Amino acid sequence: MELIHRNLLIGIHDALQETFFEKNKYADKVIERLLKANRKWGSQDRAVVSEIFYNIIRWKKRLEYYMGEGVKPSNIYKLILAYCLWSKTHYKKFEEFDGIKIADILTKLKKGTVPTKAIEYSIPDWLAETLEKELGKNWEREMVALNEMAPTILRTNTLKTTPKHLIDELKHENVESFTLRGFPAAVQLEEKKNVFLTSAFKDGLFEVQDAGSQKIGEFLDVQAGMRVVDACAGAGGKTLHLSALMENKGQIIAMDIHGWKLAELKRRAKRAGAHNIEPREITDNKVIKRLHEKADRLLIDAPCSGLGVLRRNPDSKWKIDQDFIDRIKKEQQQILQDYSKIVKKGGKMVYATCSILPSENKGQVDTFLQNNPDFKLVKDENVMPSEGFDGFYMALIERV
Repeated sequence: MELIHRNLLIGIHDALQETFFEKNKYADKVIERLLKANRKWGSQDRAVVSEIFYNIIRWKKRLEYYMGEGVKPSNIYKLILAYCLWSKTHYKKFEEFDGIKIADILTKLKKGTVPTKAIEYSIPDWLAETLEKELGKNWEREMVALNEMAPTILRTNTLKTTPKHLIDELKHENVESFTLRGFPAAVQLEEKKNVFLTSAFKDGLFEVQDAGSQKIGEFLDVQAGMRVVDACAGAGGKTLHLSALMENKGQIIAMDIHGWKLAELKRRAKRAGAHNIEPREITDNKVIKRLHEKADRLLIDAPCSGLGVLRRNPDSKWKIDQDFIDRIKKEQQQILQDYSKIVKKGGKMVYATCSILPSENKGQVDTFLQNNPDFKLVKDENVMPSEGFDGFYMALIERV
């Protein structure tokens, strides 16, 4: 079996400890810092570290069952060993670290079965109950998909290039990719590569954005010359897509409560050549009130549980609980009520989440429409993880 070297093992150990036991430490940032701190690691080593790190986070509950105990700071090496034995890869004897015994783990592995669905799919018990309650018999199919590794999908910046030319440019840099049917700007990588080092990225020819996410910009039905508001813009992934769809014409007001996210949006917009974006930090309610009935289109990419993107952020399932979901649903309804006033009569808005829970999606839209008879649903769509992409919901709503 392939060996995992000691220095890689130590790196994985430290990254897992930081992710599991330090508050407000998220897996994507933790692994990014680890790889930056070890620039001498080759591409194969970096791939092995990332794979093991994310798979252990993804399968933590199941691995805890094989270990016979929960994860504590003192037994992370045992967690790594349980993963290596279960996956039958990257195996190395760990006695040099703390004399870990493997007999108990092997006994449970030989059984081949686990006692509960929560352990089988490696999610908290409360989440298994919530998914079954909201999705019915389909919840297991979605969890199978959410436990797979996510592909890398790019959105072609059509302000500068086409998907075909982007594929050619990437090929010159030894990155193989292909288009996706039904997604006009999407390009998927054949295998994971660090595309941020490519000239194509530095020249602003693409952004990394899942195909499901790309559907949201298309769903808003923007036209060149419109006034569009992105009410929860963040660092601007969807804002930049809207700019491309509008051919850099008209105005996009990108709003967020976090100024540092808007600063990142400015940098990304400059690289992309997107000139019709105006960032506005939401410092108080007056910022929103000044825009009442001023927008042709409004995008509300609402805060949510993030359960549709667990493939990319597996640590989030260990950091949220039912109370969090209950709180976020109240926040979603408040945002819908407050921000919908931005839309002109005859204008349209999209309410979107990266959740797969109907209570965060269609349920929120139904409640909003019951309380706001001057709005009507035009259409809505679920993109489910079992379709091959991240999970999203989007509803196009018109003000009449």
